[in-house]
Amino acid sequence: MTLRIIRGGRKDDGADGLLVVGAAEVVTMAGGLRRGPSQADAGVLTAAAGRGPGGPNTPVVACWQGRIAAVGSRRAVERSLEADGLPLERFQRLEAEGGTVTPGLIDPHTHLLFAGTRQRELFLRQQGAGYLEILAAGGGILATVEATRAATVEELAAHGRRWLAEMLAHGTTTVEAKSGYGLDLATELRLLEVAFQLGREGPVDVVPTYLGAHAVPPEFRARPHGTEAYVRSVLDDQLPGVAAQGRARFCDVFCENGVFSAEQSRRILTAAAAYGMAPRLHADELQPSGGAELAAEIHAASADHLATPSEDGIAALATAARSDHPVVATLLPATTWFLMTDHVAPARRLIEDGVPIALGTDFNPGTSPTASLPLVITVACLSLKLSAAEAMAAATINAAHALGLGDEIGSLEPGKQADLVIWRVPEMDQIPYWPGADLVRTVVKNGRIVLDRR
Repeated sequence: MTLRIIRGGRKDDGADGLLVVGAAEVVTMAGGLRRGPSQADAGVLTAAAGRGPGGPNTPVVACWQGRIAAVGSRRAVERSLEADGLPLERFQRLEAEGGTVTPGLIDPHTHLLFAGTRQRELFLRQQGAGYLEILAAGGGILATVEATRAATVEELAAHGRRWLAEMLAHGTTTVEAKSGYGLDLATELRLLEVAFQLGREGPVDVVPTYLGAHAVPPEFRARPHGTEAYVRSVLDDQLPGVAAQGRARFCDVFCENGVFSAEQSRRILTAAAAYGMAPRLHADELQPSGGAELAAEIHAASADHLATPSEDGIAALATAARSDHPVVATLLPATTWFLMTDHVAPARRLIEDGVPIALGTDFNPGTSPTASLPLVITVACLSLKLSAAEAMAAATINAAHALGLGDEIGSLEPGKQADLVIWRVPEMDQIPYWPGADLVRTVVKNGRIVLDRR
């Protein structure tokens, strides 16, 4: 078995379409944002229902010119293509060989670009050191800031390509990428530009997020009222520069006691929204800090982490979920696992209260150095008590909505971008069942094969 990553994608000569056949299951995730009981509805089509592989009712996915053209039984898809004037001979056949087909995975929370590593912090945590204690001593985020400020564009781009290839190999076709390891305008702009260019380069789509309020940088910490002085710098210097560059789609803030207060986060996110950057935030990771409440108040796209939300915060998210502005709760279980913390996000409570949940890797060099969403799905099933269907919905359609892309990606429905994965297992429930296994066989991006392990 060999792994081939094909930049730009591959199709047979003369083929405008791709016909995925021979799947045991096709997980469509059709029907929009999942919340409450619908979080467990994966929209699964099975070969068993089609009376055996290759039968007229077995599930098929048809892609045409980068979009999903039809999904359903072989007979129904062929009729649909014929009605649309799309001849079958113009479709390359891709045999799933009894595997499972799902939408491409979507990672809505990564810190993709950084320099250096922080493996020593694992030892410090084993000795009892806490996250904020390590940060106050100049480690944590600040150690990565020092290394990242010294990195060149070429070094950052090479790093990004390496880890995007790793993510693609695990079935991820779209990622969000935060800045936040510069904490000065020049480096933040450099990170956002590299993220944007990597997305243009492909095959993985990259959604840049500005995270200047990730921590207070060293040069501000010695000042009187250093945190407030840095907030002013973000508002007066960084935000105008980031807006002028035009690369960031979102603005994020680390809203946490000991980092940035809810009031400071509100000021930054409100100002960013005026520049056209939609709000999202790190909320209540270490202790209840008003982050969930703020996310609901300002109609944030997502509230991320949520390991320790307050009762008021959960209630605010539940109320938002019943409105026209639901906030997606993006949970990051690999982070709490790697931090060896007793606190995990109350996923079952959130689902019961109707809050849509997504899953992300939180890929970063200190607290979640994993690029594998399938591993995160496994950890979510074990530590957050999600079912396989709930976790897969959280890593596909709900993750798409967390990025404001629910109408474009995240499900296999006609008209959407043709991003899909063929897994070497006969059913979706086996994806979290084999932790750490290389289960991805083929990845299709925009209707083209971009990774192949056949």
